Amino acid sequence: MSRQANRGTESKKMSSELFTLTYGALVTQLCKDYENDEDVNKQLDKMGYNIGVRLIEDFLARSNVGRCHDFRETADVIAKVAFKMYLGITPSITNWSPAGDEFSLILENNPLVDFVELPDNHSSLIYSNLLCGVLRGALEMVQMAVEAKFVQDTLKGDGVTEIRMRFIRRIEDNLPAGEE
Repeated sequence: MSRQANRGTESKKMSSELFTLTYGALVTQLCKDYENDEDVNKQLDKMGYNIGVRLIEDFLARSNVGRCHDFRETADVIAKVAFKMYLGITPSITNWSPAGDEFSLILENNPLVDFVELPDNHSSLIYSNLLCGVLRGALEMVQMAVEAKFVQDTLKGDGVTEIRMRFIRRIEDNLPAGEE
């Protein structure tokens, strides 16, 4: 019995390591394909956005989470359910703005950066920028326009990785006249 349980843990660890290494290969290839870090950052965000647009359906089906009523509830679901489900981590939610339209996700351990060191010539690369795109794309599919950006990164010497989320507006459904 314990052998099977151990095998499941080893399999998850191997899968996360494979994912981390594959992501590293993707970023490396983007760095070769594009001339500067800003273009790579834009591509990572765009790729993440496209992933988020598709990932939200899987998330909603597997998590049984209902519609969030406000941005605080959305933050809780992102941190406690989505990050846990897909990356195996639970970031903390901090630094709420007084208006309640901005918060920070603090990742003590970012699994995307295991085995990674940024070369000196890529100091403006936002290595995990794919995550910001995923968050934007997924939330847009549930009628929330948000801005997501990295403000701290352990790869750049910061103590933690921090993603700043800002609510922009609720997106209205544009249904044809007569349909609801």
